[in-house]
Formats: sequence, structure tokens, C-alpha cells
Amino acid sequence: MFNLNLKRLGIAAGLSLTLVAAGCGSSDEGSESSGSEGGDSTNYSEEMNYEITGIEAGAGVVKAAQTATEEYENLAGWEVATSSSGAMATALGEAIENEEPIVVTGWTPHWKFAKYDLKYLEDPKEVFGGEEQIKTMVRKGLEGDKPNAYKILDQFNWTAKDMETVMLDINEGTSEQEAAKKWIENNQDKVDEWTKGTEKVEGTEVELVYVNWDSEIASTNVVAEVLKQQGFEVTITPLDNGPMWEAVAEGEVAGMVAAWLPGTHGDLYEQHKDNLEDLGANLEGAKIGLVVPKYMDVESIEDLKPAE
Repeated sequence: MFNLNLKRLGIAAGLSLTLVAAGCGSSDEGSESSGSEGGDSTNYSEEMNYEITGIEAGAGVVKAAQTATEEYENLAGWEVATSSSGAMATALGEAIENEEPIVVTGWTPHWKFAKYDLKYLEDPKEVFGGEEQIKTMVRKGLEGDKPNAYKILDQFNWTAKDMETVMLDINEGTSEQEAAKKWIENNQDKVDEWTKGTEKVEGTEVELVYVNWDSEIASTNVVAEVLKQQGFEVTITPLDNGPMWEAVAEGEVAGMVAAWLPGTHGDLYEQHKDNLEDLGANLEGAKIGLVVPKYMDVESIEDLKPAE
């Protein structure tokens, strides 16, 4: 079992309702635009106090946003305000309710694209990169120690639409565990592919870690429930990005299904890749970038104005 110093790992005390809000848009949603025609003519930048609303410090999308403030001359004087995924979602919802301008660090799959009319700002300098994969990482030696758990984690693979279904149920008030069970009941054919070639066990302990993002709450609960149905005693532990990778690399836990690559967690992967095993993508077509409500008359990062 996972027995690390809780303070060092910065484990969250609990999950806020905002964090576990569910439903999300596909990787294509909000990504289309008609070119840079807005030009921030109403000076949204000043109204926003030249601030990008971010999530947790150290997250890849936050680092990319910070890089964007350096790479784009028109973002001179801008700052990325870090907080949490839940706080970002709350700020976004409040801004939309009042039809105020806001720029947030965003990613898909995420429920906010289903709930709100949003769009990605074009990124001519490609600071945020292209499409990403969500990958599964496990500790070295897991295949030999717990071959059935290893094989299930290796065979886990689903789509953004699958993930959206789970998040939507959570958003509508279903508990994370019940939402996972419901999805499994309705998609037994996919689950059978994940467990194909494995044997049931009796009480074998497995611990998974994940970052407190809506997407990873959904995927980790689904995988945990599948493992439980195969007889494993499963613990799932929410961590910050860095400690999540460290826990797997140091062999303290079995693994995670929450690695966003190549951009979001790229630096953490480079730091730990020699001490863990990469089982490949469990979801294709993820995306990160700067996101705004569609009512804002801006289409590109270059439409924003420098601080005066």
C-alpha cells in the first residue's frame, strides 16, 4: 500500500464538488475558429487585468501558458494566476454568468465544453503543441508481481466520448463509484477486452494515483472498479502532478492512467521515464490551450493586448 509522507506528497484533503463536475467536450469541440478577426477591439485584456486564469502550479498547461506570455510580444505584462482546476472552473462559470471576459488554461476532454459555449484561441507559435495522448504508466516490476493487474492496465483503452459519459453522470449528482459502475454495465464489451486473458484474484492489493482533474477522476474510478470486479483490493489516491509521477517511479504504487503527453506532463516524463514503464495511450486526441467564451470577439492569442 501507498505509505508516503502525506505532507511531502501534498495529497488533497478531499475533492470539491466543482472538481468532480462532469461531462466534457470532445477534442474537436471549441477548437474551430474563423481566423483572427476580433483583435480585442473592446480591450478585453484590460478588463481581465492582463491575467490568465490557470489551474495547479506545475501543470503542463500552466507552464505552456507561462511560456506563451514570454513568446507572444502582445502578452507582455500578462500573468498566469494559478489555483486549482476547481477554482478555474468556478471563475469561468461566474464570468460566463455575468458575460464577462476571461481567459483560462483549458484542455479536452473536459466537461466545461459540454456545459458552456467555448473556443480555443488560435496558437500561431504552437506553444501549446498539437493533440496529446493520455497514457498509462506503471511501476517497474508490476508485470512480474501482479500480472493480472498489469494486463488490465495495459489493455485499458477508451474514447473521449466514453470519458464524457462518466463525467456527465458525476456532474448530474451520481457518485464517482456509481458513475463508473454504470458505465461498465453499459459497456461490458469494452471491459471484456480489458480483462481478456486475465484471471480473477482474491484480495490482491493495488494502488493507483491520479491528479485531481475531472478527466482523471473519471478514468481512474472506472479502472479501479474493473480491478475490484476482478477481485483486487483497490485504493485510489489523488496527488499533485509531480508527486503522482514520483509515486509511480519510486515503486510506491502500481501505476496511473493519467499521464498527458507529450506536452502537459512532458518534463515529468523526461525526469522519471527510466524508472517506470510506459504502457502506451489509453485515450487519443486530447488537447490543451487557452480557452475563452465564444461571446468574446477574439480568435487568436495574438488578438490580446499587452499590459499598459
